[in-house]
Amino acid sequence: MEEIEKKPIDFASIVKKLWPHRKQYAKVMASVLIVTYLFTLCLPRYYKCSVSLAPETGGVSVSGSLSSLASSFGLGSSLAKMNSQDAIYSEIYPDVLESKNFIAELMPVQVKTKDGDIQCNYYTYMRDKQKAPWWDDLKMVIANLFKKAEKDTYDGKQKLSVFGLSKEQSEIFGAVKGKIKCIVDKKTDVISITVEDQDPMVCAIMADSTCKKLQDFIVEYRTNKARVDYDYYRRLCDDSKAKYEEALRKYASYSDTHTSTILTTYQAKQESLENEMQAMFNIYTAMNSQMQAAAAKLQEATPAFTVIESASIPVKPAGPKRMIISIVMMILSFFVLSGWYLIKAK
Repeated sequence: MEEIEKKPIDFASIVKKLWPHRKQYAKVMASVLIVTYLFTLCLPRYYKCSVSLAPETGGVSVSGSLSSLASSFGLGSSLAKMNSQDAIYSEIYPDVLESKNFIAELMPVQVKTKDGDIQCNYYTYMRDKQKAPWWDDLKMVIANLFKKAEKDTYDGKQKLSVFGLSKEQSEIFGAVKGKIKCIVDKKTDVISITVEDQDPMVCAIMADSTCKKLQDFIVEYRTNKARVDYDYYRRLCDDSKAKYEEALRKYASYSDTHTSTILTTYQAKQESLENEMQAMFNIYTAMNSQMQAAAAKLQEATPAFTVIESASIPVKPAGPKRMIISIVMMILSFFVLSGWYLIKAK
């Protein structure tokens, strides 16, 4: 089989072919640089705020050495799944943050811009206070000419039902979904949440609120069974206490009214009431013990959180990187133009 001889690239020949077009290069690349920069000026700046926390993992019963070995291979979460009965693991927390139910929890959050000019709930802020490039505004004006937009009556103060979202509400939910990112480290289970917004203060407020809402979600899920048990035993305890107090009242009342009675019939009745009172007291004591045990299990099931990085107001905008975008487009125009001239030179 004959080997194909690879010819080296003749850069000198390429430069010789492109050199006569140097003035066109200067004009085109300068024009692309200016136009791209002016284009990016229309894009509103945005900021990013990141928070990270490590929730307590429950149900892992592997030994310390095996757990360390598994973590070094990124299998710590897998072993946790094998040894835990939880249906929700840290890997699906990003899906939880992207769900409509979770986003609906964020809508009533009160936000405030850094300059203090805007103070409202997050839904109103996303609907009415967002900056947009001029072509988006033009597109909306043209769309309203052909179809009158329906007025959104939701004020963002109450929890929004996700069952029947309007088109505008669905678009706002989609915009919020694109602003919140969640990453879970498979080795350490550290949850990192990044929130993007056009105002640094709103960005920090929503990052902190998202972190707290996620903590509430995790606590509510992990303690759901324990809370049901505690509420059940608390109701039984309250009911048995009421029955004991009623039996005590009957016994005390009967004893007070038959103090000097020596008839066996009355004494038997008194002993019956006393026995009933003692039985109710024993039931109340047992239910109270069960309630206290359920309360201890509820406390044990409540996970603890370690906030590694708390929310803080970003100082510099995260984008758009106007100069970088302009330079990249200018370099791209150079290669496109070079390819065009080389094709024509053949």
